[in-house]
Amino acid sequence: MTRNGSKWMMMCAAAVLAVFGALETPAAAQQLSEARIHELISEAAKQVGTTQQPTQVPAATAGTTPPVIRLTLEEAVKAALDHNLDIAVQRLNPEINDISYASLEGIYHPALTSTIFQSGTTTPANSQISGAASGATGVTADVFTANGGITQNLRWGGGSYIATLNNNRQTTTSNNALFNPSYNSNWSAAYTQPLLRNFRIDSNRQQLAVTKINRDISDVQLRSTITNTLSNVRNAYWDYVFAVQSVDVAQQSLTLGQQLVKDNQTRVEVGTMAPIDVVSAQSQAAAALQNLVVAQSTARTAEISLKRLIVAGTQDPIWTSTIDPVDRPDFRPETIDIDAAVRRALNERTDVDIAKKTVQQNDVTLKFLQDQLKPQADLVGTYGVQGIGGTQLIRGSTLGSAADTTIPGGLTDAFSTLFRNNFPRWTIQLNIQYPLGLSAQQASVAKARVQLNQIQAQLKQIELQVATDVTNAAVTARSNAERVQAAQAAREFAQRTLDAEQSKFEVGMSTNYNVILIQRDLATAQNNELQAILNYRKSLVELDRLQQTTLGSLGITILGK
Repeated sequence: MTRNGSKWMMMCAAAVLAVFGALETPAAAQQLSEARIHELISEAAKQVGTTQQPTQVPAATAGTTPPVIRLTLEEAVKAALDHNLDIAVQRLNPEINDISYASLEGIYHPALTSTIFQSGTTTPANSQISGAASGATGVTADVFTANGGITQNLRWGGGSYIATLNNNRQTTTSNNALFNPSYNSNWSAAYTQPLLRNFRIDSNRQQLAVTKINRDISDVQLRSTITNTLSNVRNAYWDYVFAVQSVDVAQQSLTLGQQLVKDNQTRVEVGTMAPIDVVSAQSQAAAALQNLVVAQSTARTAEISLKRLIVAGTQDPIWTSTIDPVDRPDFRPETIDIDAAVRRALNERTDVDIAKKTVQQNDVTLKFLQDQLKPQADLVGTYGVQGIGGTQLIRGSTLGSAADTTIPGGLTDAFSTLFRNNFPRWTIQLNIQYPLGLSAQQASVAKARVQLNQIQAQLKQIELQVATDVTNAAVTARSNAERVQAAQAAREFAQRTLDAEQSKFEVGMSTNYNVILIQRDLATAQNNELQAILNYRKSLVELDRLQQTTLGSLGITILGK
């Protein structure tokens, strides 16, 4: 309300209180002069006549008129899906869980290994077999190594393997060398397979399974956030519609009150009505104006609540606009099958789904802890072959003698002997480890089993609560439907009563006081009808939300990855 409006309300109220206060006793009524009554009537009539009617849209700032956006319920829902910040935040959680899962899954990706180095060593000769030409010079050896390999952890069975190809080139000054330079190639592979502990499940697979379930839970939570947000949007839209309609009702009541003031003033002028009846009508008009201001304030608050759900920030054009809600909450009684609603809720509710997935998580953890109670028995198998090549030196039978013949060769000779499998080697071994004390592991298993039983009991508790909530919501919806029908009948009777009373008043068979009371009754009946329809629409929205069917009823599908 503006400052001038507040001042007028205070003046009008003071005038009314003065008049009615004076009427409390016959003596005071006698002291109130006829001129004073006409003066009070003139002041109140002047204020009511010159006061501008408040608009039905939120006021613009500093003389500017905000644009008006006509918005249907479907458009509001779409705007929330596109711009709501709560949904935008929740949409990132599945991506975060995807990254976490990919990070854990990387442990099963193969990894390449490589080593390249060169070294040189000079060793003093301390025996004849060292091959040195003389003790003073010693033996010099240079080595160049180039190795490569691949290693990988396997998901199935918890096994792992490693395969390497080692190559080096050696040159030496020793007179005992048979190849100089010599090329040595070595291919080897090893495979480790758990037989008991870590065969069915290990820590890596347990973490992967739990993270995968967390990823599914994030999808369910996203669906829950979208469902709850859209339910809030629908409720906020209907609240705003009700607030706008309440402004219309208050405006209609003010119009009726002002018309009654004018009619009574005319009757006073012709002498068919006492001046005090004009004051009563003016008091009713003042009260109607106050109700209109309150309704407008409520409409602004409801509009802001709706905007909060459908904009992406204060920079959104909708935030600085005036929303004109197009749809109206029409009343269509719907048949509600409570048993079907409960079954649907138990199948669709996100909290039930999350509880079930939590049971799955604990079941995975329990299986892992139980597996850790088994002895560790790992089967390890290795296989490898060697190859050698290079410039071959044919020496005499005397140790350290000079080479008689030289046969050229190189790296290909080493690979040739390697691939011919001339020098194989293999091993098979079984590594067993059995701890003598398992109290900590057994306690962990017992704790996990108790937690699993607890979550299963909580799941049943949630299912019972779901059935209770859905049943109560269905009963409330039915009750609200009956309330709407009763409110519609009451509003129709109030309208008929007012029409009849005004007809009687015009021919002098009723009083100004009765007309004012019936006008108030009509305004109350109209608001009651609007409130009843709003409550019914919101009870249907709540019933949909409790069944988690809001998305389906709006034709929205959430695609899972």
